[in-house]
Amino acid sequence: MNLKMLIDQVSEQPRKTVAVAAAEDHEVIEAVAEAVRMGLANFLLYGNEELIVSMLTAHEMEQHEAVNVISASSGAEAAELAVKAVSSGQADVLMKGNIATASILKAVLNKEYGLRKGGVLSHVAVFEVPNYDRFIIVTDAAMNIAPDLEQKVAILKNAVDTARSIGIENPKVAPIAAVEVVNPAMQATVDAALLTQMNRRGQIKNCIVDGPLALDNAVSKIAAEHKGIESEVAGVADILLVPTIEVGNALYKSLIYFADAKVGAIISGAKAPVVLTSRADSAETKVYSLALAVSTASK
Repeated sequence: MNLKMLIDQVSEQPRKTVAVAAAEDHEVIEAVAEAVRMGLANFLLYGNEELIVSMLTAHEMEQHEAVNVISASSGAEAAELAVKAVSSGQADVLMKGNIATASILKAVLNKEYGLRKGGVLSHVAVFEVPNYDRFIIVTDAAMNIAPDLEQKVAILKNAVDTARSIGIENPKVAPIAAVEVVNPAMQATVDAALLTQMNRRGQIKNCIVDGPLALDNAVSKIAAEHKGIESEVAGVADILLVPTIEVGNALYKSLIYFADAKVGAIISGAKAPVVLTSRADSAETKVYSLALAVSTASK
């Protein structure tokens, strides 16, 4: 399975609708145009109508039946309208456009019309790494700064749900730390051991958790064998659960800039998937993220 195969899989499913808040962004419109051509989704584009139509025209998309532009006087109004479209069932996925993350999350978390389910929202990134035989899923690289054990359980469950939506039915989860043994002075190792035990007792389902594991032992069978680690997860992890946002952020960017990996990412844990890509992300990354979100929404 790779991200192109995910796109092909999603394009064969019934069309979902994506609501884009403040869609007046060249990279976003390029991603929308590409997604429409691939048959990934229909789109409701909220924002500056004149600018959006102008950008659509540049991609010969201004009259396309899969695209509908709705005028909004500000980014805040665009975010509100887009979130309401999802919460009311008009749309299945929310996407961030040319708007600050804080502004769209404010609408997502609104008590009257927002998308909060009561749990933890977390960032789930699905990487296609060159010369690697499977997806690597990294969580959480963007939302939760220093999650405690309870938050890590929710983050893990969000990632497992995402993995299952793309066909990884029983994902192997490695809670990442600097070492493979429990050290009471290193909270990441303690939490990893507790998550492992919770999984074995059935408190965390639909996955196999084993940790703590250092990154090399989580993804390399050779490294795990050298350390003498016997585990169902070591060397074959599908999900890397990082201990803090700094670790996740550095790993995320290392995979992109050093390993030339491709990625699709969503915010999971809300009533609907949220595509919250960065302005620095390419249109290709936004398309992959849309495919991941639509796949998740379909499940």
